[in-house]
Amino acid sequence: MLVEEMATGWSASFEAFMGRFAARFPRVESRRQMRSYVRGLLSETERKNGWTLAEAVGDAGPERMQRLLNFYAWDADGVRDEVRGAVIEVLGDERQGVLIVDETGFLKKGTTSAGVARQYSGTAGRIENSQIGVFLAYASERGRALIDRELYLPKEWISDRERCRRAGIPDEVTLATKPVLARRMIERARRGGMPFGWVTGDEAYGVDTKLRMWLESEDIAHVLAVAKNSMVVTMQLTKVRVDRVIAEVTEDSWTRMSCGDGAHGHRVYDWALVDIRPLRLTERGHWLLARRSLTDPTDIAYYVCFGPGETTLERLVRVAGSRWAIEESFQTAKNETGLDHYQVRGYAAWYRHITLSMAAAAFLVITREAAKKGAPHPVPTAP
Repeated sequence: MLVEEMATGWSASFEAFMGRFAARFPRVESRRQMRSYVRGLLSETERKNGWTLAEAVGDAGPERMQRLLNFYAWDADGVRDEVRGAVIEVLGDERQGVLIVDETGFLKKGTTSAGVARQYSGTAGRIENSQIGVFLAYASERGRALIDRELYLPKEWISDRERCRRAGIPDEVTLATKPVLARRMIERARRGGMPFGWVTGDEAYGVDTKLRMWLESEDIAHVLAVAKNSMVVTMQLTKVRVDRVIAEVTEDSWTRMSCGDGAHGHRVYDWALVDIRPLRLTERGHWLLARRSLTDPTDIAYYVCFGPGETTLERLVRVAGSRWAIEESFQTAKNETGLDHYQVRGYAAWYRHITLSMAAAAFLVITREAAKKGAPHPVPTAP
């Protein structure tokens, strides 16, 4: 994709989008450098680090890019909020919108980068020296985009306050599990007026009963993957492993259905739905959803679901399938806007780079959506 040509040809759209963030940069130097940084992230440069971004915008060296991430005073969380606002304008759908939580790994050498540790990275598929970012994405029928981010800090970091200070991690930052970080981002999305009907995530978040119970207490409908040995309360008021509940389902209870489009067409599986938790509000439902592979009947995934009592199997399947949108968002941001190309070590610098990469990716989403509608110059509304 000729990202650089698109950004140059639609400069009016780009400048209007950048104008959203102007109030978050108190000095003109930082505002100009932010534009240059994002323009570099949108370029066709293969690796988007300080040197290559500087080259892409005509700087003699990386010093200005480095100052933007490490020294200039600006509000990264405010920029994040503006990104969310831009996404709402283009993709917002109060009934069909889905918030998706997931994590991605950033492989790193050494021990000084904030949060780096020997830990499992889904990116590598194994335990590696890496940083882990927990992200929130938004998906609707109109598209998908990353809207929030948190850096996960392992216990070995939080227990060493001197090490934290060297990496710029404030003393008030305490230990938080990945599900806790997910909850914080969902809360921020609600406060920010994000229109959504559902939340979904993989096993790392579904197995956390505190997160599920909080979502239910807030009346937030959700479809969360759980492990096969997770326990649920059946309609007979007994606690049973989810795999054993589904093992009792008759063959005619399975329905073949697509959960959405994938890279190779519709993602079709067999699905089964079982009512659980009989002691509940009459207008709300609790279900155990199972997804079975067509090629390997032993390959079954399980989801604990909560939502309006009239929710259909088709709707739950579509929400479960929407989780792939965040994987696609990671791929887009890493391939096109340098999400994982940074060379910073500090805590604040990580958030700054990641936020600007998310902003660049959101601009692509907005531009593509406008192009679908035939708009010659898609200009987002300035706040």
